[in-house]
Amino acid sequence: MNAHPYSPAFGIAGFGFVSGALSVDEHGVAVPGRRDALEAAMARLSERLGTVDMTLEDVVKTTYFVTDISLRDEANRHYETVFAEPRPARSFVAVADLPYGATVEIEAIAHKTPQP
Repeated sequence: MNAHPYSPAFGIAGFGFVSGALSVDEHGVAVPGRRDALEAAMARLSERLGTVDMTLEDVVKTTYFVTDISLRDEANRHYETVFAEPRPARSFVAVADLPYGATVEIEAIAHKTPQP
């Protein structure tokens, strides 16, 4: 049973809508450090995409929620290593706090053309 009242990801009509993936490890513990937090959030995002048979290659839009806006430049460099051009659209939003002590949360919209 899911510990939350929502789906980690929901797929419909070739789209995947992915709930926010936090910068936590596989046990739900917040990951310290800037680059490590970005990588953990992206790993959790990738796992959630997998629940609707999608991958990071299918992502068309992300929204980052961060507790430190100064992470933007580092997040940009990380984005370049994760996504090939043309890279997905992205929003970057500073927030006061995130669940479980996380410092980064990434949500996404993905699209995959159904195979005949």
